[in-house]
Amino acid sequence: MRVVLLGTAAGGGFPQWNCACALCAAARDGKLPSRTQECAAVTGNGRDWWLLNASPDLRAQLAATPALWPGPGPRDSPLRGVLLTDAEADHVSGLAALRGAAGLKVYAAPPVRAVLGPARAALDRYAPWEWADSLADGGFVLAGGLVVTAHPMGARIPKYVPAQAPVPAGPWVTAYRVEDLASGGVLVYAPCVGVWSPVLDELCAGADCVLLDGTFFAADEMGTVGRSGAGQAALGHLPVTGPDGTLAALARHPGPRRIYTHLNNTNPLLDPASPARAHVSEHGAEILPDGSELLLQVCRPDRTPTRPARRDPGETP
Repeated sequence: MRVVLLGTAAGGGFPQWNCACALCAAARDGKLPSRTQECAAVTGNGRDWWLLNASPDLRAQLAATPALWPGPGPRDSPLRGVLLTDAEADHVSGLAALRGAAGLKVYAAPPVRAVLGPARAALDRYAPWEWADSLADGGFVLAGGLVVTAHPMGARIPKYVPAQAPVPAGPWVTAYRVEDLASGGVLVYAPCVGVWSPVLDELCAGADCVLLDGTFFAADEMGTVGRSGAGQAALGHLPVTGPDGTLAALARHPGPRRIYTHLNNTNPLLDPASPARAHVSEHGAEILPDGSELLLQVCRPDRTPTRPARRDPGETP
């Protein structure tokens, strides 16, 4: 299984277009590396690629990743579809860049598919796509030999949904467990975590690599850059540090490779020379740049590859 981190920043990217904080200023001066908005791509065979979320920066991310370039035919593409973790604008806006690509399949939780109804109708006018329930019993198998299950992570509704609008019941935010049938290697992809749960503990315990929500380093981070608001809890992201932070939770799972993504422009982890980065590194977690590629070729004898009860027609491992 190959995983490419197409983008690793939170909404707005880094530097953020309307922010003059010290970190953004340093990025504009070339002192810190810029980052595009969070998105990843995964494949089990090097030919069939699936996007994990669809960033507003998707066009540039695809252009910067040779494995995702079109060919050999004029309109051939290795992209087979998208797995959405939520309906946030910075995770679904990139779908528009894929319009006209026939035969794509998009997986999402029922509330996400419902709120995207108008966008789905518009995209289907360019070329019909298949929109599938990511939470269907038994999970699903992706072309390329990847077994996927989605797991509820929260119920935060995107801000663009009107407060008075009727909203579907069910989880709005999910994490994905992606397993390579050939090797048994497991990726956990959870870029949005509002509350740490026993489900997430179980996912991390059985993973070889965890891509985790690293939006905020500290619980008071938004206030330290002069912004007001309800705080990170209302934004649906646990901080990295603190007694209830994700770093303390990850300490219970030293086995998998642990990588933070979805970094907000206020996060000191963006600076490789910062004490924050040193602290996270000392605890065994990583911050990687855009474009990083991970190769999961571990065959663990203690785990038999999972086969879901349901397989989509035409999709064989």
